[in-house]
Amino acid sequence: MAAVTVEDVANMALGILVEAPIGSLDEDNKAARLLNLHYETTRQAELIKHAWSFAIFRSELEAMPEALAGTAYRYAYAAPDDALRILPLTDTGENGGIVIPWRQEGNILLINYEAPRLVRYIGNMTDPGDWNPLFIEALAARLAMKIAMPLTNKPTVLQGAQRVYEEAISEARRINVIESGSPASVQSWSAARGDYRDVR
Repeated sequence: MAAVTVEDVANMALGILVEAPIGSLDEDNKAARLLNLHYETTRQAELIKHAWSFAIFRSELEAMPEALAGTAYRYAYAAPDDALRILPLTDTGENGGIVIPWRQEGNILLINYEAPRLVRYIGNMTDPGDWNPLFIEALAARLAMKIAMPLTNKPTVLQGAQRVYEEAISEARRINVIESGSPASVQSWSAARGDYRDVR
């Protein structure tokens, strides 16, 4: 079976809107221009928003020579280059561990736990051939939502795309394509971004 392409995802979005397909995002028509505008940021945003199991990677990090001056953390680690989002850090590095205090500043992770430190993160996966089919459906629907009004000017079409998106996310959660955290690792969005201020 042929691998899914960026154009396939774009045309899935247009199919949701009942619009004609395109051959490339570089075509000089309104649909292609809108998809080209939104595709990359929407792809990254959809990866970041949920802990998609296919996009989770792990890396064992070594501490940098010195923690950043003026912080309350003893150890500094460089985040993996392909990390879009660091998942909640725990004492064991695993999903079921106890969440530990940490902060992210740029691509630096500040932690009070010594090296080596196992981190789990959402990787910047760019090839649609490597994606889970439910992520592809969710991304296509989200793209459809982004371009629905400028392309069709029909609120009902936007609402239809939103329903498709919500169904894809719901189904992904149902069959565990989106990882759910253990009670010990549940954090607020601000904490997950590295704003965990308890540095005892």
